[in-house]
Amino acid sequence: MAEAGFGVLLLFCFLVSGLVYYIKNCPENGSKTKLGERPNIIVILADDIGWGDLWTKQSDSTTPWLNRLKLEGKRFTDFHSPASTCSPSRAALLTGRHGLRNGVTHNFAEGSVGGLPLNETTFAQLLHDSGYYTAMIGKWHLGHNGPYNPVHRGFDYYLGIPYSNDMGCTDRPGFNLPRCLPCAQGRKHGGCDTKIALPLFENQSIVQQPLDLWNLTGQYAKAAARQMLTARDRGQPLLLYVALAHMHVPLFHYRFLDVNAKDAYSASLSDMDDLVGSIKLAAEAFSMDNTLIWFTGDNGPWEQKCQFAGSAGPFVGRWQTSRGGGSAKKTTWEGGHRVPTVVVWPGRISPNTSSSALLSGLDIFPTVLSIAGVKPPPDRRYDGIDITGILLQDSQELTGHKGARRRAVELRGRSSCTTPL
Repeated sequence: MAEAGFGVLLLFCFLVSGLVYYIKNCPENGSKTKLGERPNIIVILADDIGWGDLWTKQSDSTTPWLNRLKLEGKRFTDFHSPASTCSPSRAALLTGRHGLRNGVTHNFAEGSVGGLPLNETTFAQLLHDSGYYTAMIGKWHLGHNGPYNPVHRGFDYYLGIPYSNDMGCTDRPGFNLPRCLPCAQGRKHGGCDTKIALPLFENQSIVQQPLDLWNLTGQYAKAAARQMLTARDRGQPLLLYVALAHMHVPLFHYRFLDVNAKDAYSASLSDMDDLVGSIKLAAEAFSMDNTLIWFTGDNGPWEQKCQFAGSAGPFVGRWQTSRGGGSAKKTTWEGGHRVPTVVVWPGRISPNTSSSALLSGLDIFPTVLSIAGVKPPPDRRYDGIDITGILLQDSQELTGHKGARRRAVELRGRSSCTTPL
């Protein structure tokens, strides 16, 4: 499996490198535009990934690109998603506010009319208004009708699936438990919703329905390269938010691999790694040296999917498993929200370092704004903290939310007033 994955990686990198070389040297693109001092920001969000899926001995040969990110950046070993399900986690990441504040406490469905409340402000909107070119690729899951579409929430460009990839049928389903049925079999019960064919949106238009899961990685890689080119040619810094379909069921992988159910998760993990690698390669090919890449997950593994679910590592929960429960996705136990995370920023973040500070996906909002020199709206309460100091410093004394909580308690003790929500 490892040898097959390595061969696929070489072929994939060759194809993507060829695309980047063609775009980069095409005459009509003109000369390279120098960006200002503000960094390009790439946030990559994996879906249903387990803390134990990455940077363990078993995964070293499966994820060479993510291993490289770890070597080139700072790994956070106590990083937590804002929620243990999709929509609430994504809403909190984009707004820096818990679901009880931003109004998103449950997943949106295919038939949902609404989405992330329109009075909530995403970091994409703020960066867009400050001069960034903003693009999103991948799973949105925060409302897909009218004003809830990503292009109305701060993104100049969008390509992706409006919700999870099991919320619609495809002609060639991936691996799932129970098994997903193809659209041609109508409304028979299966692991994927068959009431609607899974759509692929570009901006506000459906460009493919049902989409081809087995071609999705290549489409996302090409789109990422095109958006980097667009930002460069416009002379704007780039915000690229990539919300992967990996590792959510139904699992898929590089189309030319012959993989059985036993190896499906490993193959999909390798496919995700190739996509991360292609994004990094494209950034390097466009000489985007001042680029921060932040990789994290939206929640823990979906353990009910058995062999098609990831690993929560040591955070399995002896108490709950002894009673027939679990500690993964959909639970507030640690395995449901502790996720693998690494941040790379060449020349700014010390390579091959780690931090045990208690941090959260909520911190992405204030941190990327701080790095970009943008202030958040002052009329609301935020739950995330600016962790720029933790990113750029190597001290283990920086404790993240543990320290922030302690300081808040100290300040509250000095005042007779309570802090408003």
